[in-house]
Amino acid sequence: MASYTDVLEYLSALDYPAGKDDVVREAEREGAPPEVLKALRALPPVDYANGTEVARSAGIDAAPELSPAQRAAQARDPHTRVSQHLRGI
Repeated sequence: MASYTDVLEYLSALDYPAGKDDVVREAEREGAPPEVLKALRALPPVDYANGTEVARSAGIDAAPELSPAQRAAQARDPHTRVSQHLRGI
């Protein structure tokens, strides 16, 4: 399976916004392996603002090293947001 880093590597020279055809063409031009091309060819035909949107739309996990239990723990962890400290003012 293609990794998040692989996808971003082969799209580093692409100018955004870019459509699906532009994304696939750039990856082919850069010599992307078959698994990356397969993931990119399965993209929905929309315009993408950046490589991160492409990778997310392709269903590629940004952090495959995390187990489902670790992801669940992160989701339950209350994050302190930047604006929360201003609520008491």
